[in-house]
Amino acid sequence: MKKKDLKKLTKKQMLEHINKFKKDLFNFRFQKVNGQIKSPSKINETKKNIAILKTLIERKNA
Repeated sequence: MKKKDLKKLTKKQMLEHINKFKKDLFNFRFQKVNGQIKSPSKINETKKNIAILKTLIERKNA
């Protein structure tokens, strides 16, 4: 997702997206171990999205 789109989300939606991204990351790691992953760059992209969402939540709380 683009950063612009992530900024428009509510806190509840951000938390839901974080959980979804964490599940995706878990699955990507298994695919990587099994040699089934088609796009290894998705792992880094997912990590970045989680970090961006956590930062945005932290800023909204401040």
